[in-house]
Amino acid sequence: MVSENKIKSIIDLSNKMRKVILEVSYKCGQPAHIGGALSIIEILATLYEDILEIDLKNPKDRFILSKGHGFLGLLSILFCKKYISKNEILKFQSDGSELIAHPIVNPKFGIESSNGSLGQGLSFGIGLALSYKKKKKDGKVFVLVGDGECYEGAIWEAAISATESNLNNLCLIVDSNGFQNDGAINEKMMFDHLKDKWTGFGWNMLSCDGHNIGELLEVFSKLSNNKPTVIVAKTIKGKGVSFMENNNDWHHGRLTEKLFQQAINELN
Repeated sequence: MVSENKIKSIIDLSNKMRKVILEVSYKCGQPAHIGGALSIIEILATLYEDILEIDLKNPKDRFILSKGHGFLGLLSILFCKKYISKNEILKFQSDGSELIAHPIVNPKFGIESSNGSLGQGLSFGIGLALSYKKKKKDGKVFVLVGDGECYEGAIWEAAISATESNLNNLCLIVDSNGFQNDGAINEKMMFDHLKDKWTGFGWNMLSCDGHNIGELLEVFSKLSNNKPTVIVAKTIKGKGVSFMENNNDWHHGRLTEKLFQQAINELN
């Protein structure tokens, strides 16, 4: 049974991460991908607080953010875990910064892969998982994609490769927030249909509320020993800020001082 103290610590971490996202996006003075970063916070907090074994000098578990527009979410947990300094993270989207709108691989910060076009991260993760198998190396590879990203054919080509190679050291998380850049996800890529698709491709399919820490900890404890696992997580785009929740205008938007203060007050 998961302890209440563990759940509370991850909830507190999630709240801190949301404040970091708001501060960084506000201080950069430009539009930023906020909504899709807020939807993956509990997933990232749970992974980095309780699941992943991270060692930047000698990596064991690996995390690949395929949904690159969620980069502020990844930056927030890397900051909270002290892989990135306050000085560095506040350079986000400024001239000369190593931190732009999408991730660029940077081992010193714990950023495992570059990402621009969607649909590539799962294939990258499969390559890592295969190399682990060939080298008989311990550790797992975790990849996070979006539901809109699942319109990319490369996702399903990769899905077949993973099952044919019996990659039991691979875990995929689908952030099912119901939106992509240009609007709502159509019915065939919604939460329930996504679960059917991954089951049909032969994966160990699990699902949960992507904002419920207890459910996340439970599904991460059920990874398969003989096939790749996918966790389809139902989430809310813009989660935690009332005027951003399920509002796709905040896929990429700019925070004014008034809106920033309103959002911070809500989180407090």
